[in-house]
Amino acid sequence: MALRHAVLAALLDRELSGYQLAKAFDLGVANFWHALPQQLYAELTRLEQDGLVTGRDVPQETRPTKRLFRVTDAGLAELDRFAAAASKPSFLRDDLLVKIQAADHVAVGPLIEQLTDRAAFARAKLDLFEQLLRTMRGDRTEEEFLRHGERVGPYLTCLGGITYERGNRDWCERVLAVLEERQALGART
Repeated sequence: MALRHAVLAALLDRELSGYQLAKAFDLGVANFWHALPQQLYAELTRLEQDGLVTGRDVPQETRPTKRLFRVTDAGLAELDRFAAAASKPSFLRDDLLVKIQAADHVAVGPLIEQLTDRAAFARAKLDLFEQLLRTMRGDRTEEEFLRHGERVGPYLTCLGGITYERGNRDWCERVLAVLEERQALGART
């Protein structure tokens, strides 16, 4: 998947400025795609040049003119083509896993610290995703929303983010328990 597809998907619901797009990525897209604001601005420029999004200037009284972007018919066709293409399995590349792989030969203190931080980060993301789900479904139950909601895609990806972060949290907590017990017993890790 290219960043362009994630940007197109983020622009499906409404026009967004580059700043708003970066915020949308932080909240709703970060559970499956990470991008820095400068990457998003550069991608918006490329998408506009390729005719996949269109931008319009919105003058503001006390601020510089803002540019809003929306997906074009060609952008929708690109998303349709992308959705129809076979998806490749994702591969995990995580430096913390490499460090844990070497746990029998390195100092355990820094690993415990990093695992504690990672678990806290996962818990914070879980809280954010749960809040997003409640906001998306409003006063409906999850089943009602999934059956009758106008757009379920963002909800479903958020569910995926929750599953990922729960697994991440649970793994960190399990590894922490093992390393702390081994440390207490006097093992190197």
